[in-house]
Amino acid sequence: MTNNSYDAIVIGAGHAGCEAALSLARLGMKTIVFTVSVDSIALMPCNPSIGGTSKGHLVREVDALGGEMAKVIDKTFIQTKMLNRSKGPAVHSLRAQADKRAYSGTMRRVLESEKNLTIRQGEIDEIITEQNTTEYSEKTQNNDTIQSGKTESKEKNTINSLVNIPSITKKKFTGVRTHSGIIYTAKVCVVCTGTYLNGRCITGETSTYTGPNGLQSATRLTDSIKSLGIEMRRFKTGTPARMDGKTIDYEKMEPQYGDKKIIPFSFTNMTKEIEKEQSLCYLTYTNEKTHRIIRDNIDRAPLFSGYIEGTGPRYCPSIEDKVMRFADKERHQVFIEPEGLYTDEMYVGGMSSSLPEDVQTEMYHTVPGLENANIVRNAYAIEYDCINPLELMPSLESKKVEGLFFAGQANGSSGYEEAAAQGLMAGINAARKIQKKEPIILKRSDGYIGVLIDDLVTKGTNEPYRMMTSRAEYRLLLRQDNADARLTPIGYEVGLIDKERMNHLEEKYKKINTEIERIKTTFVGNTEPVQTFLKKNNSTPLTSGISLAELIKRPELDYEKLSEIDNDRPELDYEIKEEVEISLKYEGYIERQKKQVEQAKKLEQTKIPENTDYNKIESLRLEARQKLSEIRPVTLSQASRISGVSPADISVLQIYLRKR
Repeated sequence: MTNNSYDAIVIGAGHAGCEAALSLARLGMKTIVFTVSVDSIALMPCNPSIGGTSKGHLVREVDALGGEMAKVIDKTFIQTKMLNRSKGPAVHSLRAQADKRAYSGTMRRVLESEKNLTIRQGEIDEIITEQNTTEYSEKTQNNDTIQSGKTESKEKNTINSLVNIPSITKKKFTGVRTHSGIIYTAKVCVVCTGTYLNGRCITGETSTYTGPNGLQSATRLTDSIKSLGIEMRRFKTGTPARMDGKTIDYEKMEPQYGDKKIIPFSFTNMTKEIEKEQSLCYLTYTNEKTHRIIRDNIDRAPLFSGYIEGTGPRYCPSIEDKVMRFADKERHQVFIEPEGLYTDEMYVGGMSSSLPEDVQTEMYHTVPGLENANIVRNAYAIEYDCINPLELMPSLESKKVEGLFFAGQANGSSGYEEAAAQGLMAGINAARKIQKKEPIILKRSDGYIGVLIDDLVTKGTNEPYRMMTSRAEYRLLLRQDNADARLTPIGYEVGLIDKERMNHLEEKYKKINTEIERIKTTFVGNTEPVQTFLKKNNSTPLTSGISLAELIKRPELDYEKLSEIDNDRPELDYEIKEEVEISLKYEGYIERQKKQVEQAKKLEQTKIPENTDYNKIESLRLEARQKLSEIRPVTLSQASRISGVSPADISVLQIYLRKR
């Protein structure tokens, strides 16, 4: 092997690139990762935080599969908090404020320590391919796919043979060319370009063609991707100003404390007692003065003047967008959050903007506590190129170029967590491509990662895609607390989880099931201590005996409270108590969702041949033919989720496949 020949190439070392590169290397692939700046590895150009509503689920799932993000944030957080505690467990989400430099440095060290991984600073100008023809014969094709930790046999697949289908001609990835003209060859490539593709940072009437934080952008790769026949889009995101913490008046703000009990992201740290002095964050608000300044200068806002061409994120709008869209709101929340332990820079969350510098200064100074604050870095919007994710298969491999995978914001998503999840899956599937194994396709009932990728490759997106709990139809089953039970067996079978961790998982759920059974078979009667306990907790007194499991289901009671009348309770870790509580309290709802999943499995198991000619299926409506031909779903289930494909079309397709 020459120095320029590798098994795998990863373009970009952001959150997607780091997970992709690590998974490839850990699965035995000789991997090189390219970055425009080694100092930008795992950079946090926007909010220095990991997790949050639904995003915390993704981080736990990445960890359960063998990824790195959770471990790094556990080492570098400066404040942590469990969100949505007042709501049900399906939407509980962990969020941690990070030390920005420490997070980046720690992740860089992980990459540097990986024996199969080479880091290279340099810009990639071109993706090199050759023509590749894949022949399909009348022989049975192996469509085995690992799902839910098990390998489905050929017998379970409805469609396993492709008969009399013409060959598919695709390009095949062979290598990349750097800006300096050096060619690197490899079997697979994962493109994780983030917001660097033709990046343009905009503040008011001025713009600079750079990536985030003034870093070098990638200006030539877009043309190479387009030349491969892959459709490109132009998206936009933004970030708020950073303030000098020494010039902020915190007395005018509400302090926001971290949780007293620190709960880690990584399942490998669940049994450890983590003690750390946490940094303070603060809450303040905009007001009518702020809004008036924005309205008076809205003609100078690039977002409204037409100077910004890209489509911005609907669920993370700029402050000018908030003020104009929600004119009836008297104020908007502003979170002041530290960028790290060894800097005075403070992140002004909730006030991202692309207004001119003079307007920004005037606007920020109207916010209580920021009247005399000095801006260290201006807020800005950034436009960048990304692909249409409908160009991808569920494995995140390109439909047009074999061996070429895409992950992260290059696919039209937003957020560090969404990027890491895609990077991990793209890396796993790129490795399996080399190993000549079937890809790992997570179903929507397997995890938020399955929902995320299915949404992108099946429905596409016209704006930067953000994960939300409402997108997951089985969210009571896809809680952050049980991500290890759902996905660690898959990580183990893939090769990213070791035997020791798998044994720990099995032991953990053995304890959980034992305790659930004990609670179900432990009864209490209408004795004086029990009645006193119930009265104290505003719970209905007993007239006869009842199991502790039935008492847990009462809204006013929980597992911890019942310890007062549960004399034989064993000593258990927090994570085991949590699972016991949720499993018992929501047992009926959980069983109902499990039945829904079982009903959906029939469509999931019906495979569709890759080059089915939908135009020859006469009973399909024209719109359905067009959409199915464009997206080329892998299963009937995926086909049923395509906009424009009706239940009647699915019935027609089902009959057609049976005849085949």
